[in-house]
Amino acid sequence: MNRTGLFIALGLTLVTGLLFGIYPGLDLKLSALFYDAAIKSFPLKSSASAELVRRAMMWIAWGLALPAIIAFVIKLWRPDRPLRMSGRAMAFLLVTMLLSAGVLTNLGFKSFWGRPRPVTVTEFNGDKQFMPWWDPRGACPRNCSFFSGEGATAFWTYAPAALTPPAWRPLAYAAATLFGVFTGGLRMAFGGHFFTDIAAAGLATFLMIWLTYGWIYRWPSTRPSDESIDAALTRLAWPFYRLRQRWRGRDVAPNPPV
Repeated sequence: MNRTGLFIALGLTLVTGLLFGIYPGLDLKLSALFYDAAIKSFPLKSSASAELVRRAMMWIAWGLALPAIIAFVIKLWRPDRPLRMSGRAMAFLLVTMLLSAGVLTNLGFKSFWGRPRPVTVTEFNGDKQFMPWWDPRGACPRNCSFFSGEGATAFWTYAPAALTPPAWRPLAYAAATLFGVFTGGLRMAFGGHFFTDIAAAGLATFLMIWLTYGWIYRWPSTRPSDESIDAALTRLAWPFYRLRQRWRGRDVAPNPPV
């Protein structure tokens, strides 16, 4: 998560946005590679084994987030005990997963950007007009194509990669990139997304992770400590914890110990 990665991501964003903005038909040509005109469909979307692989990709991504989720839940249930993992690592993984898999995609774009999916456009035997990536005026009513939620979740693996030891970090970043590209390619093969949906998911997710990493780890003015995050969660969960203890005939102090 250094400046070199940021400049590469910004450069790719500029080049991809301009190229597919000027030549939007490139999206159709890339999707056509997975389309079978003879059967008027995307063959891989009917494959049970391909669907299993697709689901496995999401299980892997959420599996990487599971330790942080478990640590967070345990802390809320037992605020009298310390966190089971680094507070900063937990916050970093949970915040970035929430933003990438939820806020950026479903709340930020997919519900308001009416771009139809490849499988629904007229060029691929659908009934909707193709729209370039930059135009939100498509006929898709909900859960639309731009940009890919599964792609964003897959590229979220940049977050755990950023927490690996420095010697392993380049390999972890490469693995996260391949994981995201493979997952995105599978979504294209299903007719679920255009190339720019996947590219936007990957680039937006990387930039969001880069900023969050700086906020939590790099910048002194915003950087919290593990102890401060632990203490904040203790204060948050303490009232409900005290209420539970009183129901059990016990009592604890109205405020958590310092």
